Amino acid sequence: MAGDAHYEVDGSVAVITINNPPVNAFGFDVRRGVIDAMDRAEADSAVTGVVLTGGGRTFSGGADITEFGKTPREPSLADVNTRCETMSKPVVAAIHGFAFGGGLEVSLSCHGRIATADVKLGLPEVKLGLIPGAGGTQRLPRLIGPEAALDVIVPGNPVSAGKALKVGILDRIADNDLLEDAKAFVRDLAAGGMPTALRDREDKLEAARQDPSGFDAHAAKLTRKAKGLEAPHACVRAVRLAIDTPFEEGLAKERDIFIELMNGEQSKAQRHLFFAEREANKVPGIGKDVRPRAVKTAAVIGAGTMGGGIAMALANGGIPVTILEMSQEAIDRGMAVIRRNYDTSVKRGSISEAVRDERLARLSTTTSYEDIADCDLVIEAVFEEMSVKKDVFGKLDEVMKPGAVLASNTSYLDVDDIGQMTKRPADVLGMHFFSPANVMKLLEIVRGKETAPDVIATALALGKQIGKVPVVVGVCHGFVGNRMLSARSSENEPLLLEGASPSDVDKAFLDFGFSMGPFAMGDLAGLDIGWRNRKSLGQTAVIFDALCEEGRFGQKTGKGFYSYEDGPRDAKPDPWVDGLIAEKAKELGVNRRSIDATEIIERTIYPMINEGARILEEGIALRPSDIDIVWINGYAFPVGKGGPMFWAEQAGLAHIVERLEYWHGKTGNAVFEPAALLRKAAQSGQSLAAAMADKDGQA
Repeated sequence: MAGDAHYEVDGSVAVITINNPPVNAFGFDVRRGVIDAMDRAEADSAVTGVVLTGGGRTFSGGADITEFGKTPREPSLADVNTRCETMSKPVVAAIHGFAFGGGLEVSLSCHGRIATADVKLGLPEVKLGLIPGAGGTQRLPRLIGPEAALDVIVPGNPVSAGKALKVGILDRIADNDLLEDAKAFVRDLAAGGMPTALRDREDKLEAARQDPSGFDAHAAKLTRKAKGLEAPHACVRAVRLAIDTPFEEGLAKERDIFIELMNGEQSKAQRHLFFAEREANKVPGIGKDVRPRAVKTAAVIGAGTMGGGIAMALANGGIPVTILEMSQEAIDRGMAVIRRNYDTSVKRGSISEAVRDERLARLSTTTSYEDIADCDLVIEAVFEEMSVKKDVFGKLDEVMKPGAVLASNTSYLDVDDIGQMTKRPADVLGMHFFSPANVMKLLEIVRGKETAPDVIATALALGKQIGKVPVVVGVCHGFVGNRMLSARSSENEPLLLEGASPSDVDKAFLDFGFSMGPFAMGDLAGLDIGWRNRKSLGQTAVIFDALCEEGRFGQKTGKGFYSYEDGPRDAKPDPWVDGLIAEKAKELGVNRRSIDATEIIERTIYPMINEGARILEEGIALRPSDIDIVWINGYAFPVGKGGPMFWAEQAGLAHIVERLEYWHGKTGNAVFEPAALLRKAAQSGQSLAAAMADKDGQA
């Protein structure tokens, strides 16, 4: 053993095995061990080539992220790469499982790469607000060309073995035994003369050097949806260095960009989210000893927009689904939408026709509850009305087999109340999907007071299987996301009546980092939805209701808060709406004034944070980071701000409390009354998590 790298010799080939489970991260001991092993192979005259591979189930997950922000320890990952590519004997990376981030960067410093057919490769640093910082942006363009390198680096998504072989990241796919094939590969390289290291290759860069316009156009296309994030643009700058800058200088500048980003607010926020998503899987009472129930078949009640989306999500995850509706007409309508959605994905190139057909084949339909009796899981997705949902669960209780999981896709309603319609409340929980359910990542798992631990474990496992980000929450009206959204929305109409225009409010949200403001979002979703809900609850909203009474439901009618004369993508401020707002303000005796973006954020985002603190006090959310995950994945909170609770701590809890108190005094609106937990954290200078821990300790 040398550090965390195992060394052995088989004939003329030295095999160095990274040994740092579970993902073979390149921590300090691994880095030192690999360099020591390379030195040993260099000094052994009997060795003509080296194979670098990973122990256990994978090659390497990359750099050790826990070292970020700490004092660097040498040797660095860049030192490992330099040692590999400056060897006088060829080095081949034998890759299985995955090679991500620094793991792929190390393999690029080798003279050849061979992998198993199921391997995944990638440089996902951009998802942490970073760029590859150990030569990835300089070596990959020299291997496959700068435009192809952008395709890997800017989105940061995994690349399959087949694609990696096609574009040239891999040299070979192993036929049988990866290690034996890698040894044969390195013997071939040794017999054919020492290959040229990537640092010395320029051929793939020549076309872009002669005419960089294609590179620039491709970069602009890839960063178009960066939504205010710095890292995607920094990735482009770094890859451009490979075209314009000598290798060693490019490496140094790449590292400077990496350090700048690592010390910036966006990367801190994105690294917070990386750990937060993993933390969300840790649920009290759901230890490793709690086994999820098997879900081999599922049913969805309702073929509408939400039901169809949920059925697609399940089918996409490989689960056969039966969709139940009350009439064949409703089934036909729902299946037509599902087929259209899949056809659109085929046209976009996101799935093949074969994959579409496989997924459609997993979907069946029925109008009889008897036909779903043997399903392992059923998700109700009917109209958001308690009486309707209770009726459905009463029928499910009669027909579903013992042990079946009964889930409601309710957005607001009491899961415990729904569960009481059955003789098996332990099997009942909420699984709140977000529309469109086949696309949106968030899954709020609502844990009722009687929900069994293995039912929660089942929902968590299912969420991961179908590509969702699951977060366990407690029972209350609106749970976490919608409850906080209600607090954020409570001042929307007052802001308009007091002087802000819809575009003023939306622009403040866009400048904050949201992709849409609340009024544009309302027009997109349909203003009539909220109107119907308010009428059913006996509630009113002066401006919203007046728009709906005029038939202005948003994009679907061509007019809402905005006018859409030139199509749904072209929202224009409407003078008629401005006149309506001024007229309603006059009727109510409101003196209008100029309202700036700071006030808009204080009266919308701050109440939302305050409600999040109340949710934590009540135990509806387990931790502040869970709330961040909900808002990032379900409500498009800006990724670069790390979620509302993380952002609040960066902005200063004491400042937020002071402004909440100010607006509470001005408006009397209860959403501004600072939550006890928020006030405590602000006064003590603690984080919200630390203030919660103190409270729990005292309790």
